[in-house]
Amino acid sequence: MSNATEPRVWLHVGLGSFHRAHQALYLHMLRETGDTQWSLAGGNVRPDMAETINALVEQQGEYTLETISPANEHNYIRITSIKEVIPFEPGVKPLIAKAADPQTKIISFTVTEAGYYLDPKNVLDTAATDIASDLAAVKSGKAGTTIYGALAVMLKARMTQNGGPVTLLCCDNLRHNGDRSRSGLVQFIKALGDNELLAWVEKNTTSPNDMVDRITPMTSNAHRLQLHDQLGIDDAWPVVCEPFIQWVLEDKFAGGRPRWEAAGAIFSDEVIVGPNQC
Repeated sequence: MSNATEPRVWLHVGLGSFHRAHQALYLHMLRETGDTQWSLAGGNVRPDMAETINALVEQQGEYTLETISPANEHNYIRITSIKEVIPFEPGVKPLIAKAADPQTKIISFTVTEAGYYLDPKNVLDTAATDIASDLAAVKSGKAGTTIYGALAVMLKARMTQNGGPVTLLCCDNLRHNGDRSRSGLVQFIKALGDNELLAWVEKNTTSPNDMVDRITPMTSNAHRLQLHDQLGIDDAWPVVCEPFIQWVLEDKFAGGRPRWEAAGAIFSDEVIVGPNQC
């Protein structure tokens, strides 16, 4: 946990609904207590969420979070923790620059379990089309489109620019997510043959395990219309979720972290995702 007073950035890759219903809410609640040292920046490494990203850019990162209980009770909150939305562009140079910035202390990501290309024994499928393509791209100096191809380039830039230690935080629900995502990244870098980057990553990054839980249905046009018609709220991309939320993390951060416990997060020496959450 950080006690420093300078502004610190938490960069998230994958600005989908789940991140905005879960991790962004925790930081919003922390900031509401008066602790505004940390802020979120976010973007995507693929061009497949243009509508969401464009809406967030227009709304300066703000959006409405609607919680619906089993009794059909509705609660609304305006989330303001995302202070920088990074529009997608080929090569993702702005995202790489933000990752290399010394003020960025955490790089988190949500890419779904399939996005890690790991078999049950945590062996990276380097023959998978996306991984093979990313290995070729990164070797030629370009960013990849998988989480490994993106992180390798981001971390290479951070190493080159002396950005300092950084935490790599997987926020997908798979068992031992920090260990597994780190294993995939290390295997990817080894396949690149970049021993300098591998040594830097092993020395300057950590990958805490964590468990995230919240049901977040896909936002529909009906949700947008309901907000407008019933509450007079114009929001191009609100998020809808259930009331239950949980976040359990290992306290293993390379460059400090927000005081998420003040917003209800739980820190534990061991984090294991249960069978119904993997």
